[in-house]
Amino acid sequence: MDLSEHLFRRESGRMVATLTRIFGVQNLALAEDVVQEAFCRAVDVWSFRGVPENPSAWLMATAKHCALDALRRERTARTFAPEVGRMLESEWTRAPAMEELFGAHKIKDDLLRMMFSCCHPGLPGEGQVALILNILCGFSAGEIAHALVSTPPAIEKRITRSKKVLARSGKLFEIAAPDQFTARIPAVHTALYLLFNEGYHGASPESAVRAELCREAMRLTAVLLENPLGARPDTYALAALMCLNAARLPGRLDPAGNLHALLDQDRSLWDQELMAEGLKFLELSAAGAELSEYHVEAAIASLHAMAPRMEDTDWAKIVSLYDTLIRMNPSPVVALNRAIAIAHRDGPERGLEAMQAIAAPDRLSAYPFYEAALAELHFRCGRYSVARQHFTAARSLARNRMERQFFDRRIEACERHGG
Repeated sequence: MDLSEHLFRRESGRMVATLTRIFGVQNLALAEDVVQEAFCRAVDVWSFRGVPENPSAWLMATAKHCALDALRRERTARTFAPEVGRMLESEWTRAPAMEELFGAHKIKDDLLRMMFSCCHPGLPGEGQVALILNILCGFSAGEIAHALVSTPPAIEKRITRSKKVLARSGKLFEIAAPDQFTARIPAVHTALYLLFNEGYHGASPESAVRAELCREAMRLTAVLLENPLGARPDTYALAALMCLNAARLPGRLDPAGNLHALLDQDRSLWDQELMAEGLKFLELSAAGAELSEYHVEAAIASLHAMAPRMEDTDWAKIVSLYDTLIRMNPSPVVALNRAIAIAHRDGPERGLEAMQAIAAPDRLSAYPFYEAALAELHFRCGRYSVARQHFTAARSLARNRMERQFFDRRIEACERHGG
């Protein structure tokens, strides 16, 4: 990723959020156009003069100038937010007011406000995630389609519909209202959780790991934690879960791009700083009596993170935590993970029994790692031909080249054992 693209990822959300507050949510498209204009100017100017010492500040200053130009062009053709109407009364007050509206503390609040606005109750969960990726993370429809396993035209329609819902709402979310903040924060948590998971083990056809999605989810969660209303135990638990899982990313892929299961990962590659940060967040999440799914998942991730070797993992505690999680969220995926933990604690036959007891296993029929789990457990039982059949089925469901190569290696292992 080149410098301008990296900056676009990092800065576009902040700029769009601030300009949408200034112009009004009904003029979201204008805010996006102004940001695009600022980046076009950057490309033109930097190609001759080089990248400035502080490119973020340069972009923000350019966005302010582009916004003023847009106000002058559009003032008779559009209805802006009330504060912009006052700014337009005088050319003398317009620029100083814009300077104030672009203050650092206001930009931070704008980003949070837009995050909550994207999680409008009138939008389905997938629409909320698509909107966050598009507006706050600067992802194109094509990139979102890859991340969410869809097509660019479908994502374009989803984003267009979602933006129309925002425009009809008439105003951005008001983060200063505690009751509204509390009511909407579960949707924000869910959107950020889904965003991280799409990066960590999503279904992208290009890669089994999309680290940039994980980074964006962690960045936005950090913004949420900076607000006193957002710094809640469940937000800290979500941040802990993200950090602890992201710490293992360096071990999931080798330099050749091969995917490695947890059993085969080189734990010396795990990010110790992220691990420590995750454990710190997990400790902060313990305030109060609340126990969310994020708390339980983060506790499981912490047990993996703290085990120096696979054989040192406290599988008894992990099974206990999955017992708690399945009571909170009785989904087939949670049941599958619990069965795998039981296999590590009690042996592969007990794990297979737990897998056979999963309710609604048909909901896992398109999930390659359900077949892969069956294959691994049969492999451990010495039933190599059965394991090979399941690995072959898993390969047929693989979502990208990395997963196919992973299953190919496991099929070869079965064949070496006569399966």
